[in-house]
Amino acid sequence: MSLIDVRNLSIRYGDTFAVRDLSFSLQEKESLGLVGESGSGKSQTALAMLGLLPHYAEVTGEILFAGIDILKASNEELNKLRAERIAMIFQDPMQALNPYVHVGRQLRRILTEHKIARGAEANERVMQMLRRVGLPDPERQFSVYPHQLSGGMRQRVMIASALLAEPDLLIADEPTTALDVTVQAQILELLEELRDETTLLMITHDLGIIAGCSERMLVLADGRAVEAGLTRDVFATPEHEHTRSLLAAARRLNTPAPHDAVDGKEVFCIEGASVSYREQGYGRLQAVRDIGLAVRAGETLAVVGESGSGKSSLVRAALGLIPMQSGRVVYVGEALEGPVQSRSLASRRDIQLVFQDPAGSLNPQMRVEKIVAEPLTVHEAELSGADAQQKVVDVLARVGLGVELLKRFPHELSGGQAQRVAIARALILRPKVLVCDEAVAALDGSAREQVLALLREEQTSNGLAIIFITHDLAVVRSISHRVLVMYMGRLVELADNDLLFARTRHPYTRALIDAVPVPDPNVEAKRVSLAGEVPSILSPPSGCSFHTRCVNADERCSATVPLLRELDGTLVACHRAEEI
Repeated sequence: MSLIDVRNLSIRYGDTFAVRDLSFSLQEKESLGLVGESGSGKSQTALAMLGLLPHYAEVTGEILFAGIDILKASNEELNKLRAERIAMIFQDPMQALNPYVHVGRQLRRILTEHKIARGAEANERVMQMLRRVGLPDPERQFSVYPHQLSGGMRQRVMIASALLAEPDLLIADEPTTALDVTVQAQILELLEELRDETTLLMITHDLGIIAGCSERMLVLADGRAVEAGLTRDVFATPEHEHTRSLLAAARRLNTPAPHDAVDGKEVFCIEGASVSYREQGYGRLQAVRDIGLAVRAGETLAVVGESGSGKSSLVRAALGLIPMQSGRVVYVGEALEGPVQSRSLASRRDIQLVFQDPAGSLNPQMRVEKIVAEPLTVHEAELSGADAQQKVVDVLARVGLGVELLKRFPHELSGGQAQRVAIARALILRPKVLVCDEAVAALDGSAREQVLALLREEQTSNGLAIIFITHDLAVVRSISHRVLVMYMGRLVELADNDLLFARTRHPYTRALIDAVPVPDPNVEAKRVSLAGEVPSILSPPSGCSFHTRCVNADERCSATVPLLRELDGTLVACHRAEEI
């Protein structure tokens, strides 16, 4: 007997169908991967299964769980099912978590309101779950607000909240989108361990994840099911053209690196940058320690590292969005000092940032057309309304979005659509330097390739310099000329793309590469060679900050900080780099 049956489900908003006549079922302890591009109806299906669709959605069909039709259930019946019987890991933790409540209290409320645990027992269960999902320094994170966490840390809190009540059915809607690859591997391993305890519906655009954790898969396109079957069979012999295109766009580490010559001048430099924050009750948190980088016209420099490694802090300080403790920033010979609002209008136009969290960076009260056009009102105020509108339409088309989205608000967009709107807003001024902070993490395969191709085209035609912050080593392989690796605020490795992937010198970089999921169900995932947990950045280990997790560490590693040195064309900070 099926645990849950979805029968002839259709979801419509006005004249637009989000889901059309969808049917599938899940047996107990089974795992099903729901695959499709952004806007294909994956998340709408998940929301329907929890009774969370907005009141104006027109829904037909049946969703049967434990003898209850969820589409007809009362709020009281739904509240009994949610968390205890069905739980969901939402795609956007910033919207799902309450910004006014400490994360520990939010998770504890799940246990207390469903009468699972109370008092000290509830606190201890929350702490155990935060450790289980790999949240560094859980004692401190228990008492912080969601906005004080990085995107990856917020996602881990979201996963912990879904797992707390040990549900019968776990719906995971893009659960690892915001996570770096090592934590992604840890979460996928955790979900694999839960396979004997719960039924899993995995919603994702990442076929590497589907290959590793789903027995069956169902492919959606435009709200319809176009292919279904055992995961191994679908990967081996896909029947539908759409499935074949998704497989072709899947992330792979064997993608050739860009080999176009970069001989442009340095346009953006960061010298000796350090960034720190004062944490109430904990002293000073040193997020970035004496890092320098330079990017040339026409070059892409990838900045890689786990969540909390200081990647975003480094570039946000360089752009004047947060204070820089020490160091300097230079743009084409001009020293950029102070907060962004005090910098020249020309530099603000030429240097654009695509934020990690599109939902947080898009004005919820503005429609898409106004959001994308907003930079023009500041930097090209002389444009007529018609010319500005045409520029908006053109740049949206370049990122794969149509005019039908112009009148939508951000909450009416899928995660991938919102990210492309953010990218369009950054590109509309044709900047000279583009900083992308996890800019394609929320995009499905074909949309990701489209945006990366657009960035390459901009780079080729206009000499665009790109600083690409990401946790996705497959994307790094395909787009970057050089790669800078950070760990706990320090630079640990810097090398050309081909050299880094062919001859990795730092054990942390090797662990990042090994953690990339492979889009092939016949290839067993590598075990990530990391020991222990990420240390607290408030009290980093002595010596090399990576030694507590490194399988190659010896006495030198805990005693002295390794200096950054050149080794066969690679800058590396490791005592044992020659041996690795």
